[in-house]
Amino acid sequence: MLLDGARIARTIREEVAPRVAAFDTAHGRPPTLHIVLVGDDPASQIYVRNKERAGAEAGLTVAVHRLASSVTVEDVLATVKSLNDDPACDGILVQAPLPKGIGKHGTELVFDAIDPRKDVDGFHPHNVGLLVQGRAVLKPCTPSGVVELLDRTGHAIAGKHAVVIGRSEIVGKPMALLLLQRDATVTICHSKTPDLVATCARADILVAAIGRPGFVTREFVKAGAVVIDVGINRVDSREQAVQLFGANHPRLAGFDQRGSMIVGDVHPAVAEVAGAMTPVPGGVGPLTIAMLLKNTIEAAVDR
Repeated sequence: MLLDGARIARTIREEVAPRVAAFDTAHGRPPTLHIVLVGDDPASQIYVRNKERAGAEAGLTVAVHRLASSVTVEDVLATVKSLNDDPACDGILVQAPLPKGIGKHGTELVFDAIDPRKDVDGFHPHNVGLLVQGRAVLKPCTPSGVVELLDRTGHAIAGKHAVVIGRSEIVGKPMALLLLQRDATVTICHSKTPDLVATCARADILVAAIGRPGFVTREFVKAGAVVIDVGINRVDSREQAVQLFGANHPRLAGFDQRGSMIVGDVHPAVAEVAGAMTPVPGGVGPLTIAMLLKNTIEAAVDR
């Protein structure tokens, strides 16, 4: 069973639309999302365009602040401060990753500077603390989208053994917390986990979020398990594409046309053993954007 994230994302966006219209009527303006895009990372450019388009379709006002890759941390902080102080700004998203020149410490300073009430990514330490306590309103978009996907496709979470591969602040850790709060027994795996394959093969729900194309193979997956593929990886080698899909797979025609393809962390052969799984593209990605729109209206109303 392929879990159609794109279809569910459309439903969520349809649910958001009347709330946006009601806010517009009450306040004389639609909810407004401000996106700060620093540098010229190609993937980030695509993500921001998708967020702009989806926001506009839902009735939001979306403003993008484009800063050169040469800017300083102070420049980015000044932009964030101006948005914090703007009463017509309801949501702030700083597109990650920031340029290498900003550095890890600089990136932390930027995300920590966002007003928690406008933090539609759910990354601010204040919102992370609320998430740990099960009280967050603004939750990280990708993990909360995964929970929506499981709920809306009728896959129970309570009482299941869930394994999350990856411990990032953006997906892995909040994903584990949300599953735990829904009464799953949760294991977090990472690069230092001994016997990774055996641990994953015990999972009823397996979430892959490590950024390595086709890493999760059949051996990782218990027969009938639900497999959620969070990975979005660009493959530029035709040889690697053939290794993943086989020489006669229909997707190779698209590769030959574009010279690249987007694949997940889960090998296509997992479909032969999984009970259900998300495709890439068309699985978790659209849900991430839908939950961003939902967070924006939540932030607008909550303030």
